[in-house]
Amino acid sequence: MGVSGYQTFQKLRVDNSLSIWFLEDDPSYKAYIDFQEDFGSDEIFIAMLPVNNAIGELEMNVLHQLHRDIESLPYVNTTFSLAKAKYPIYANSNINFDALYNRNRSEKGLKSLFSKLENVTSQLVTKDYKNQFFYIQLNPTPTVEEKRQDIAGELRTIIEKHYSNYYLTGPPVLNEAYSKGIYKESLTFGILTVLVITLLLLFLLPSKRYLVISLLSVAVPVGLLFGLITSLGFALNMISMLIPTILMVYSVSDAVHIINIYHKEGLANKALSKAGLLALAVRKSFTPCFYTTLTTFVGYFALYLSPLPAFKNMGVFTCIGLALSFLSVYVITIIGFSFLTLNFEAAQPILRIKKYSQSKFIAWLNGFTSQYKTTIIILFTSVLLFGVYSIFNVQIDTNSRDLLAEGKAKQDLRTVEVELGGSNRLQLNIATTNGEKILTKDAMKRLEGFQNKLENNPLISNPVSVITIKTFLEQRTPVLFQSNVSQDAIQNTLGVLDVNDNSFFKLFSEDLTTAGFTLTLREMKTSELEQVLNDVKVAFKTSFDTTDYSLEINGFAVVFAQLNTFILETQFKSFFAAFFVAFLCLWVFIKSLKTTLLVLIPNLLPLMVLAIFMSLLGIPLDVSTAMITPIMLGIAMDDTIHLVYKYRKSETVSGTPELRMNNAMRYTGGALISTTIALVGGFLIIASSATPSVRDFGLLCSVTVAIALVTDIFYLPALLKQFDK
Repeated sequence: MGVSGYQTFQKLRVDNSLSIWFLEDDPSYKAYIDFQEDFGSDEIFIAMLPVNNAIGELEMNVLHQLHRDIESLPYVNTTFSLAKAKYPIYANSNINFDALYNRNRSEKGLKSLFSKLENVTSQLVTKDYKNQFFYIQLNPTPTVEEKRQDIAGELRTIIEKHYSNYYLTGPPVLNEAYSKGIYKESLTFGILTVLVITLLLLFLLPSKRYLVISLLSVAVPVGLLFGLITSLGFALNMISMLIPTILMVYSVSDAVHIINIYHKEGLANKALSKAGLLALAVRKSFTPCFYTTLTTFVGYFALYLSPLPAFKNMGVFTCIGLALSFLSVYVITIIGFSFLTLNFEAAQPILRIKKYSQSKFIAWLNGFTSQYKTTIIILFTSVLLFGVYSIFNVQIDTNSRDLLAEGKAKQDLRTVEVELGGSNRLQLNIATTNGEKILTKDAMKRLEGFQNKLENNPLISNPVSVITIKTFLEQRTPVLFQSNVSQDAIQNTLGVLDVNDNSFFKLFSEDLTTAGFTLTLREMKTSELEQVLNDVKVAFKTSFDTTDYSLEINGFAVVFAQLNTFILETQFKSFFAAFFVAFLCLWVFIKSLKTTLLVLIPNLLPLMVLAIFMSLLGIPLDVSTAMITPIMLGIAMDDTIHLVYKYRKSETVSGTPELRMNNAMRYTGGALISTTIALVGGFLIIASSATPSVRDFGLLCSVTVAIALVTDIFYLPALLKQFDK
């Protein structure tokens, strides 16, 4: 524990970068990296700088100095703003370039010029000329991954030398905000979980002397696991940050079950020696605790089938934590019981609710499920069937804004996107399939129609391409593009438009066979991104002959839009794998196919209720909730196994299923209620997250765990009493 603690404090880090979400050999991810090498990284910071006059001489001097300071940094590829932007001028049969801002031009003249290049200048200054935009393009993703945590801080320091007030956003800023939020919430969740578990144990444990044993059972596996994670060089991310809370509530659940059995056997077997009592408690708890750990293990290990590396790591490390928890809880409880001298009959919880009697509640429960078993079965089965219907109404969608907690980063994002129309870039490349240059009259006409369709799309802002510059030149020099102008003249005129100072907007490939379109997108849902990509493809097909021209869509948005497919794949693969293995575990455990099927039905009900909640509340499956069904399947089975184990192994009662179930409920019911309260408490802590997506995950898990208890104490007994003969 000492070594693990040292490793954790020294090496714990957060990484929410792109590489933890997508496999390196994934074709779309590889295409994205290749695109960055060829056309420039879309790891772009966007600074909005409030000024008195965006085209004032003093303000422009400061902007020039900012360029010099930022471009001296080793991880910066280029910067772009009004201070660097150029525009083309046609003179003496040649295209020349002049600075878009010229201090010798009047303010009226500048504004007139800007109005003719609106798609470009709207990304440089706001309409009221009270803000300037400054872009910082980093080197490609793989070369900045290791320095990512320091980059934003260093850039802020430089910007603050020149501007007391500014707004900073863009993918790297949001990534930094994710990472800081994850680190902060991980610490908060850990502390809150310990406090909540301690408070609950004061109510749930039959004696205060069990408290230290329970808390050690919680602390040891989490401490060992994090020592292992940090020693192996892994970092926390938005998914793995949940491991400590989840593992702590699982550990305390096993500890409560073992303590409950030890205490009940101590009351029933007063003549046994301490060694005999320990042996009896281990023997009676080991099988159900082993199977509950196994089914939970299966639920998490099923995440390894996900195509997303973050889910794979979550599954593997949680499984290791569960194994550590199972082993350590027995070591700790046995050692703890060995030192413990306890008067079982006189023992009392530290805190009690006087009006609540657990034994009376369980007696009422047994009577209720016997008297109304048919009604219970009809009611719960109806909910189950409605849940099956609701599955098909659950949306699969990740809202990138919901991955970010409220704070300065989110406020800056909103402010900038209101003025700029977006903070993400999408690069479209349209190439000729025969390798000829794309600057023909026919191609230009088609490119123009394509751009018009992009500009009419409400999800796309400010498309910039050769058509943007051509339109500008046409307004200033109409003779350039008259019908009698030769094709060679058009190529010679437009082929020189891609200058280094304007490389922020890539207009052509070097061989002029490809035309580039740079689009601006706001932070949006994956379903909206899919719509944008589909709209672009439709616009291309209706504007070009696809045998002569090809379309390539590049940028992080393309990769991010695939999350829906990956999430759906995660659900199908992980859930069905978990379901199949859990069924086999139950069958081996119960040794009766009919009883196994009866037991399995109530364990599906919490998942159906989960689908109902998600459908009615409009909560989608996203990157946080995508792993919920296999996990909840494993959790739902835990209480079932403890109850069915006593039902099948009843030593004091034989005969009808009704008598056996009532006895099992009296013996196990208290522990079921206690562990469920602990689990719900743990997941409610996650539900307190400031990140909407994580908050939804915690809330849904809390509801599902609570429903799992309801089905185990109502639906399961009613089914077994009615059908298990």
